Amino acid sequence: MNYFSLNNNAPKSTFKNAVIKGLAPDKGLYYPENIRPLDPSFIANLSQYSNKEIAYKAIEQFVGNEIDTETLKQIVNDTLNFDFPLVKMGDSNDFSLELFHGPTMAFKDVGARFMARCLGYFNKEEENLDIRVLVATSGDTGGAVASGFLGVEGVKVIILYPKGKVSDIQEKQLTTLGQNIQALEVKGVFDDCQDMVKMAFLDNELQHKGLTSANSINVARWLPQMWYYFFAYKQLQQKELPLYVSVPSGNFGNICAGMVARELGLPIHHFVAATNSNDTIPRFLQSGLYEPENSKATISNAMDVGNPSNFVRIRKMMNNDIHKLKTIFSSYSFSDKETKLGMKELYKKFGYISDPHGAVAYLGLRKEVENNTDYNGIFLETAHPVKFLDIVKETLKIKVEIPVQIAAIMDGTKSTSEIKDYKELKSFILNS
Repeated sequence: MNYFSLNNNAPKSTFKNAVIKGLAPDKGLYYPENIRPLDPSFIANLSQYSNKEIAYKAIEQFVGNEIDTETLKQIVNDTLNFDFPLVKMGDSNDFSLELFHGPTMAFKDVGARFMARCLGYFNKEEENLDIRVLVATSGDTGGAVASGFLGVEGVKVIILYPKGKVSDIQEKQLTTLGQNIQALEVKGVFDDCQDMVKMAFLDNELQHKGLTSANSINVARWLPQMWYYFFAYKQLQQKELPLYVSVPSGNFGNICAGMVARELGLPIHHFVAATNSNDTIPRFLQSGLYEPENSKATISNAMDVGNPSNFVRIRKMMNNDIHKLKTIFSSYSFSDKETKLGMKELYKKFGYISDPHGAVAYLGLRKEVENNTDYNGIFLETAHPVKFLDIVKETLKIKVEIPVQIAAIMDGTKSTSEIKDYKELKSFILNS
């Protein structure tokens, strides 16, 4: 499998090079040269396969022969050592796909673990890789990357996060692991962090530092997320009903991976990109004009993205045809007030405790299927409610039990450096 840059001004790339480099030389995102649908009989008989078998079958064409079969299977097995339950909401046709049962209790565990293991394999193969994974986070990405890459030889991780704009538990996951993980607090918002990361990749003076990204711009972080949709479809009982999937969307990597699953043959009827008040994509679908804005801080902070990087991949998949996109894709924006009402509705109607991101996805699903009864509806619950403990307690007036994964880090000592601009980030990288 070869990859090409969506800026269309760089040589084609192997999977290995795309993973190690993150971005193409022309600073475009890598995109697979072709996507070959899976055998329809495989899709029809998903229930006969384990999650690990499904994941291997889905990812193998994107890796090609750059990782041998047995090693790739082992990487998949090591990545997927937790469950992805589909939880029915009472007697309704709505389901929550819980993606928070991994080590950091967020959906990004899968992509981070897969990418870390791929880089670990390539590092052993080369024996002299000196890689710095540079990543911006608005919440959960940093914790998942820190956990996934902890102790990986030849790889240093530098995480930028907006000071005071992540939850206490998220910050603990970013800042307490030590070893090859370094956290930088940025005086600003997530977009400032992301802009600094992009500037670093453009800086010729840093090219010798082996920079790569672990955001969903990296193909090894982005593509494994398609597995969620296969796992969800496998668990559905009435597969003949049209399937609507609502995804809480910030950088749009998760929903874009779901659309890849559809390209592989998974029968998803419609996607809903549910956003918070960062509404760049809902506005684009209404006006046809792509007008990103500075990100706004919300209670669903992992979606506080004003200029979602992965949307360019979605547009490419749809041949930049907005009318074609709108036949399978909708997007709605919800305020913090509406998000809290969604959390309350889930708890009152179904006894289900949702985090703010899952509640936004639920609201997006309900808006899309309003007055429709013949469907299956899945909303993605991307983080455990405990990661937004204060908001959940304030909104639902309940006590949330602290899971063992979170309790283990709560007494850890925070270790960070504070930076205010790109000049300070560059100095930090040069001296790392």
